[in-house]
Amino acid sequence: MKIVFLSYYSGEVNRGVEVFVAELSRRLSDRHEVKVISAAHQTDLPEFSKYRFGWRFYLDPAGLAVKRFTQKALLSLDPKTDILVPTNGGWQSFLSRLWAWRHGARVVISGHAGIGWDDRINLLTRPDVFVALTQKQKTWAEKWSFGLRVEKIPDGVDLKEFRSQVKPVETGLPKPLILCVAALEKDKRIDLTIEAVSRLNRGSLLVLGSGSEKDRLEKLGLERLGGRFRLLSVPHRKMPGFYAAADVFTMAPVETESFGMVYLEAMACGLPVVATNDPVRQEIVGEAGTLVDPKDVDQYVKTLETVLGKKWNNEPRKQAEKFSWDETVKKYDELFRSLK
Repeated sequence: MKIVFLSYYSGEVNRGVEVFVAELSRRLSDRHEVKVISAAHQTDLPEFSKYRFGWRFYLDPAGLAVKRFTQKALLSLDPKTDILVPTNGGWQSFLSRLWAWRHGARVVISGHAGIGWDDRINLLTRPDVFVALTQKQKTWAEKWSFGLRVEKIPDGVDLKEFRSQVKPVETGLPKPLILCVAALEKDKRIDLTIEAVSRLNRGSLLVLGSGSEKDRLEKLGLERLGGRFRLLSVPHRKMPGFYAAADVFTMAPVETESFGMVYLEAMACGLPVVATNDPVRQEIVGEAGTLVDPKDVDQYVKTLETVLGKKWNNEPRKQAEKFSWDETVKKYDELFRSLK
């Protein structure tokens, strides 16, 4: 089968959706003809933050850039393409649907946008299959699908690459080390994580990521934590060493966050997790951590202390093993073949 992924930011940023595209396309290439089309190495990549006006109709700079990219990409496609996987939503989902109807292709959209407006629009474009990442998202999508086929396939983790036996990176930060990996955007609520760690009497916070909130968060972290804080942007291939250097992983986003591949990576490296208490995080983290309301900073602080003081043995790794990329790819392969 000929499978094409449209992924505007692949090669430039490493959010969950870009890692999803890289892993899935690479692992499917031994059984299908797979192509990834991106806008990598362009000089005018817009931030993927939302503008106050226009973003709901994808008329903001990012939405219009994705539209131009998609139009150009679709003109270059082989008309015999079997499966089209648009990953940037909005105009891309709509234009991909039109192209697929004209050429007899199938459209598969994965729910990386999360419960809310963007994935409602994705559902309204009527892909052949909408893939939910969790049971919570599947239940929500079925209410908005109007008979559309909805499947549940979670993201995965490379259990050979992410493991506790990896050599730790030397961070130079005081122990214990609390690690947060996320796009530096408001909906990740990293400011709450900085505040919580600042109230601990020990330890440091290392934040890994990039995004529109970088300057504000770096300033806040240095003000609240001083030498106990560092913010870095590192390639995804170097991530295992940073997980290996940490004692606890935390990322406490808004409840509409679609998944969180970083939780799987952290748990695969043996780290317990502190995350937002919602159905999605409950499904991902299981018994490998503790969930909190991060807006209650006192609770967040106490939970970090408790998790740091508990022996977790092999629980995080056992939980991560439920989300192997091998199993995820097998399910996508079966899904794609069912659409022939």
